[in-house]
Amino acid sequence: MENLTKILPTDDGYDEARIGFQLSHGHRPGLIVDAASIRDVREAVRHAAAHGHGVAVQNTGHGMPIGSDGGVLILTRRMDGVRIDPVARTARIEAGTRWGAVVEAAGEHGLAPLSGSTPHVGAVSYTLGGGIGLLARAYGFAADHLRSVEVVTADGALRTVRPGDDLFWALSGGRGAFGVATAIEVGLVPVAELFGGALYYDAGDVPEVLGTYLEWSRALPDAMTSSVALVPFPDVPGVPEPLRGRHAAHVRIAFTGPAEEGEELVAPLRALPRLVDTLRVLPYTDSATIHNDPPFPMAYHGSHAVLRDLTPTMIRDVLALIGPGSPDPAVMEIRHLGGALSVPADNPVGHRDAAYFFSMISQARLGPVHARFLDVLAPETVGVHLNFLYGENATERNVERAFSPADFARLRELKAVHDPDDLFRYTHRIRPARGQEQE
Repeated sequence: MENLTKILPTDDGYDEARIGFQLSHGHRPGLIVDAASIRDVREAVRHAAAHGHGVAVQNTGHGMPIGSDGGVLILTRRMDGVRIDPVARTARIEAGTRWGAVVEAAGEHGLAPLSGSTPHVGAVSYTLGGGIGLLARAYGFAADHLRSVEVVTADGALRTVRPGDDLFWALSGGRGAFGVATAIEVGLVPVAELFGGALYYDAGDVPEVLGTYLEWSRALPDAMTSSVALVPFPDVPGVPEPLRGRHAAHVRIAFTGPAEEGEELVAPLRALPRLVDTLRVLPYTDSATIHNDPPFPMAYHGSHAVLRDLTPTMIRDVLALIGPGSPDPAVMEIRHLGGALSVPADNPVGHRDAAYFFSMISQARLGPVHARFLDVLAPETVGVHLNFLYGENATERNVERAFSPADFARLRELKAVHDPDDLFRYTHRIRPARGQEQE
């Protein structure tokens, strides 16, 4: 351990290293290892195992599952290489790489990864957790395009696993519960540009916009991936003038078909009065402008549900709870699922038959409001998705709800084989079916 970059609770930079993007939740480990290589990761894992410490892993800290208390936190932020094979249409992505770097590198060859909406999110953890991105309805989950994983397991060994290996299956949706992924290889898709952008609507039009969006989304081709968010924009510099201080609906569009067809498809949405309309043909390297997510760290609390269907009554009740004019306004988002997301794949990513994803995010800790939000959605709820479980909602019960019962049982059995002492427990926790279970 003497050659590792170690950060202790008494050291300068400890708080900056442990918190990451998510300011509401943070690890408080006894030791932070700022890894620069696979060797560093292996040494850190061996040290943790030898001393009975749990292991947490962090790149950007967007989806903080639970905090470690006295364990070892491995930072992967310095392991940020990406290599594109344009002939094989693959990318090798190191553990600390963010999506923006992968998008830019792939774009030089007219290719795109199954990236998310935000370029500053870590690509590896996102992919291993499933990944519902900008091209989701056209190409499926990011995990469906995983080709191999280089992973340090609980014994400190480095393994490269591929389809057909039980550990590969577990990692392709089980995220960090089975080891520290130091690199992954993913397939890329031939998307150099798309028809996409954003449509913004004023608060007074929100009920009509959401009703129109719901009906519009029910008959779309798989090439159209879309979502709608309701956002209370602050009245501060940096927010575009038409949106500043408004509670606006934000429809996001990513269509991989011909632009002419895209124009025809969005006509019902454009028939409503708009504050901003940025729909255009854009290179995939500019795709982050569709969602335009804030790049700076913040505190937030989230709840979500994966739904078999969504009804106008549910939307009405959610608007009354957290919409414009409500006592506790919050960000809400509806994502249209289906399409290629419903195609079976040999991994444990669950709820492929779901039609919609519905979430709320609040800066304040509004526990009762989040509970009522989930109660509204309960009649159509089939489960959750792992990548959207963070903070207080990343409970073991919720982790189980991200998978089918059979797949979760298999994950626990594989956990007993590859991590029987539950070393990797400061994550979306999956306890081993047999053997010692650490608290």
